[in-house]
Amino acid sequence: MEDIRTRAVHVVNQPPARGSRPLSVPLVQSSAFAFDSASELAEAMAGPDGQYVYSRRGNPTVRALEHTLAGLEGGASAIAFASGMGAISGVLLALLRPGDHVVAQRCLYGGTYASLTDLADRYGIEVTYVSGDEVVEFEAAAGPRTRLLVMETIANPTGQVPDLPGLLAAARRRNVISAVDNSLASPVLCRPIELGADIVLHSTTKYLAGHSDVLGGAAVFADDGLRQEIWPRTVELGSTPDPFAAWLTLRGIPTLPLRMREHCANADVLAGRLAAHPAVTAIHWPWLPAHPSYAVARKVLSGGGGLLSFELAGGREAGRAFVEGVRLARLALSLGGVETLVTHPASTSHRELGAAALAAAGIGAGLVRMSVGIEDPEDLWRDVEQALSGVVLG
Repeated sequence: MEDIRTRAVHVVNQPPARGSRPLSVPLVQSSAFAFDSASELAEAMAGPDGQYVYSRRGNPTVRALEHTLAGLEGGASAIAFASGMGAISGVLLALLRPGDHVVAQRCLYGGTYASLTDLADRYGIEVTYVSGDEVVEFEAAAGPRTRLLVMETIANPTGQVPDLPGLLAAARRRNVISAVDNSLASPVLCRPIELGADIVLHSTTKYLAGHSDVLGGAAVFADDGLRQEIWPRTVELGSTPDPFAAWLTLRGIPTLPLRMREHCANADVLAGRLAAHPAVTAIHWPWLPAHPSYAVARKVLSGGGGLLSFELAGGREAGRAFVEGVRLARLALSLGGVETLVTHPASTSHRELGAAALAAAGIGAGLVRMSVGIEDPEDLWRDVEQALSGVVLG
C-alpha cells in the first residue's frame, strides 16, 4: 500500500454511477484535467468545444452554464465570464481594431461608457453616441468603418428602451455586428436575438443569479461562428469564471421567472405611487404610460422590469437624504437580488460621466435608483414613504 502522503494526494475520483445522475449540476472545482495520451491532450487544445484541459479554457460546470444561457436567450452558444464588465470588455477587445467605428446608445451603463472612452483614447476607435430612439440617427452615424452597434434592452438607470427591432434590422442591413446588454430585462422579459441581435451581454450577477452572492457575466451569440472568432481572445484575457460562481448562477436560474414576476409587480406598485408623490419630480420606469419609451417597451418587453429611478425636487442633497433614510431597503451598489437596494447613480454607478454626459444621459443630480426586490410591496412602500417624508421635512 502507498504511503499516507501519496494516498492523501490521490483522493478517490469516481465517475457518476450508472443508472442514475444528480439532479443538480455537479460542481467540478478543478483547475486542470488529466489525459491518457499526449495526442489527446494536444487535440483538446484545438478549440473551445473539445475535452477539458484547463478551466480557463473550459470546465464542465462553466460549460453547463453556457449551454443554459444560450438556451434561455435562444442563441447558438455562449461564453461565460468572471463579471459583467469582463463580458463587455472581452467582446469589445476581441471585436475592435484601431480605426474601427462604434455606434452606441447614449444612455449606457457607466462601465460600458468608460470602456468605450478608453478604447477611443488609447486605440483610435471612434465612438458615435445616438439616442437609440430613431433608426435615422444610426443610419446617419454609420459608415464604412462601422464595426459594432452597442445598446441596452433597458437603460440603466433611466429605463429607456431603444427601438431594438428597427436598429437591429438597420445594423444587419449594413453588416454591422450588434451587441445588446440584456442584464436589466433578463431573457424572461426580452430575448434580443429573436429581434435580430448578434450578441447578447449579461451581468449574470444580477437577475440571472439573483441572490447577491456571485459575480459573473456572459455573452450569448446568435451564430456560433462569432463565438469561435471571439473565444481565443477572451481566453487569453483570463476573465473566465470560477466553477463555483458558475454553479451558484445555475442554482439561481430555475427561480428566475418567478422572481422576475415579483420584481415587476412590486416595481409597478412603487412606480405608480412615486409618480403621485409631491417630492418626486420625475419617475423612470418603462411601463408607466408617461415614460418616453412606453410604446416600444410594450412591444419588446413582457414586463416593466425591477429597476426604477426617480428624481427628487431637492437635487443632490435630497437624493443623499433619501438613500440614507431608508430602513428596509439597503444602500448598496448592484441590482437584481431578492432584496431592495437604493443608490445615487451620479456619484456611484455613473461617476465616470462628467456633468455634460450625465445630462445627455438623462441622469439628474437628485436621481435615486431603486432595484426593487421581492419583499411585500406594502412593506416596501412604507419604507419609501418614511424616507421621502424625511426628504420633504429636511
